[in-house]
Amino acid sequence: MKEHKGANSFTSDRQTVVTIGTFDGVHAGHRKIIERLVNSANANNLDSVVLTFFPHPRMVLQKESGIQLINTIDERKQLLEETGIDHLVVHPFTHQFSRLTAMEFVRDILVNKLRAKKIIIGYDHRFGRNRTADISDLKSFGEEFGFDVEEISQQEVEEVAVSSTKIRNALLEGRVERANMYLQHPFTLTGTIVKGRGIGKDLGFPTANLEVREEYKLIPKNGVYVIRSVIDGKMVYGMMNIGTNPTVGGKEKTIESFFFDVDKNLYGKQLQIELLVRIRDEKKFASVNDLKLAMKQDQAFSMQYIKDNYA
Repeated sequence: MKEHKGANSFTSDRQTVVTIGTFDGVHAGHRKIIERLVNSANANNLDSVVLTFFPHPRMVLQKESGIQLINTIDERKQLLEETGIDHLVVHPFTHQFSRLTAMEFVRDILVNKLRAKKIIIGYDHRFGRNRTADISDLKSFGEEFGFDVEEISQQEVEEVAVSSTKIRNALLEGRVERANMYLQHPFTLTGTIVKGRGIGKDLGFPTANLEVREEYKLIPKNGVYVIRSVIDGKMVYGMMNIGTNPTVGGKEKTIESFFFDVDKNLYGKQLQIELLVRIRDEKKFASVNDLKLAMKQDQAFSMQYIKDNYA
């Protein structure tokens, strides 16, 4: 997959089949559409192109919306690369770009820049300034500029929308196993390990404090989770606490992971951590000793879960 930072940097020797969307989560519904894109491109000796936007349009046009996305842009790129597409175009979404008319968007971006011979798009897709154009307009532009339009059915589009909503809701409810089932891959948190308060070490569970810089990234419900990650080329398992650590007087939300059989300094490392299952809610214990006991029970549960599912 070739990645292009905007349509202006796109190059290809062949004409293309293009689909357009956010593809947040790159879940099962999205993959069905992208599979159709790739198959169509291969059958017609064309290149497959996914056109997506960053920032998300709502982050620019509705800043107060507080949008939460399943993926950071880097996570989305990584997942899209796995789908077998030829090109990913991440076009910067700006106020100026949002002012393009439908004609300008089709002519200047899809036809002149991306060399579209075919466009695969949802029945309800709207585009152009103030989102005034729809799929019938796109088909008219297709006749004018010489590209075909393949419509994604209402059922498929609604399946994608429902899946995305279900995934977000499941994560906010802490039902990470259900979210992973919809995604068809584990939900991940990506960030840098930074210094924390060092309380985990005092409790006998030295934790790695993950800093997720992207404010738009959805963080699942507070609680304790079984996790895994790749550290220095090796798959390792552990458990993660998302929350404020109320037993030890914590105030700010942190994401702290304790990896089993990892005895090294992780500060400064960039980690991608997969959440596998939720163990329990975060709670305020009556004493630090009660907290230690609960963490030992969490570890025992985690070890058994890993043995049953990944050994």
